[in-house]
Amino acid sequence: MVLWFKGRYPQIPGWGCPFRGITGIPGPGCYLTRATSAALTGDLHRALEFHLFGPVLAAVLLSWSVMALCKRRFIPVRFRLAPISIVASAFALYWLLRLVLSYGFGVVGSPGFPAPG
Repeated sequence: MVLWFKGRYPQIPGWGCPFRGITGIPGPGCYLTRATSAALTGDLHRALEFHLFGPVLAAVLLSWSVMALCKRRFIPVRFRLAPISIVASAFALYWLLRLVLSYGFGVVGSPGFPAPG
């Protein structure tokens, strides 16, 4: 609900990325909240411009919510290490790709980091 609301009203202030605040470099999750918000409001093009994992996370959150409601449990599934490791590795590789494209080749926008502002 909060992500959908933030997607409809992006001017609402929020927390910045602590990694970026300390290092000046966008972290792996930078723009992920904006991407997920855009995906939840139906703007997939904008979501993909912010972060490739945004629509994926939106789908996971929606399905998690439905499963939790159906099973009446906050954690409706058991976690396995292998899928989590694969997703974490893909997330880290995507972040490294974005860093190389944005800072190494000056790419602004997808697949690099969006323009500031």
